[in-house]
Amino acid sequence: MIYEAPPLIPADRVVLEQIDELRGELKFYLHRPRRWYGTLRRSTFARAVQASNSIEGYHASVEDVAALIQDEEPLDASDETRQAINGYRDAMTYVVQLAPTSPTIDASLVRSLHFMMMKYDLSKNPGQWRPGAVWVQDAQGDTVYEAPDWELVDPLIDELLAQVADDTHDTMVAAAMAHLNLTLIHPFSDGNGRMARCVQTFVLARDGILAPEFSSIEEYLGQNTRDYYDVLTTVAQGSWSPTRDARPWIEFCLTAHYRQATILLRRIQEAEALWDRCEQAASTHGLPDRVVGALCDASRGWRLRRSLYIKITRSSTGDGISDAMATRDLAAMAGAGLLNAVGEKRGRFYEPTPALHAVWQEIREMRKTRPSTDPYSAAHQPRLPGVE
Repeated sequence: MIYEAPPLIPADRVVLEQIDELRGELKFYLHRPRRWYGTLRRSTFARAVQASNSIEGYHASVEDVAALIQDEEPLDASDETRQAINGYRDAMTYVVQLAPTSPTIDASLVRSLHFMMMKYDLSKNPGQWRPGAVWVQDAQGDTVYEAPDWELVDPLIDELLAQVADDTHDTMVAAAMAHLNLTLIHPFSDGNGRMARCVQTFVLARDGILAPEFSSIEEYLGQNTRDYYDVLTTVAQGSWSPTRDARPWIEFCLTAHYRQATILLRRIQEAEALWDRCEQAASTHGLPDRVVGALCDASRGWRLRRSLYIKITRSSTGDGISDAMATRDLAAMAGAGLLNAVGEKRGRFYEPTPALHAVWQEIREMRKTRPSTDPYSAAHQPRLPGVE
């Protein structure tokens, strides 16, 4: 027996409708490639990977994670953090590629994703169910959760996968339940939280409304880790207890979807504004259009290497360029007063000048400060008769 999705109440349905409206707006902007799409997609994916690993104590900047996603050397991340991020990147990249076209998930895929994540440490049994008992301890060493017996892992995973295959629930509810059950079954020696978040994204990506990178709530979970742990604790109450009500978890996840969607809509508007400003800067200085994507990244404070510039250009324009052309472009941007060269030869990288960085700062300063909306508060407000 596993945790079952609670029956939806009217407030749940109102919140789901609100999320669907926001996702409809996102789809309008994202359904066809736009000039800024590659830049936004790359940073959104990096934020998700960074957040999911930060929950487990592997901390790196979004800039370093974005570099690792492109197989570039980060500037500050430790070796262990690099390996953890690379593993999660590989698993999530596989999900991004697989989910929209092959939506079936089975135990073999779950174990394969775990192997991708944890292959850097064979002591954690990558790709294998845990060989014995497992429990979760807090910072003081006290046990806060005890997982079910290891002999139950196989049948419980089978139940979880049957639940995922059942299409009677809304996709966001089904994905949330997959996350909850995988977390609390705790089928692996380590990496259970990352696996649960990855599987949740996989289930979300199957509906095809948004690209997987824009369906994930991992960034929200990383920014609200204490609340994330608290709601899991509320539902589990210290041990495997699938008869308990999963409603607090569903409300938490739907709230996360609502807030993450509003953040993405704001970022789309800012991405459009930033692209326009960087395009104007390139035109003013007689630079080719292909530099705009890199200028957008650099304006945020992210540093550029020649090899990374080539990849960004291919991502934003669809065309490859030679090393020699990349070298000329970077020198031209530096000559225009938009980039500063730091270091020599192979160690050289480029950082934004104050003038370029100010472009992004000005856009951020125009950001409207909005209260953190609780969609359930609005959903529970009484409505006047006849007023929709």
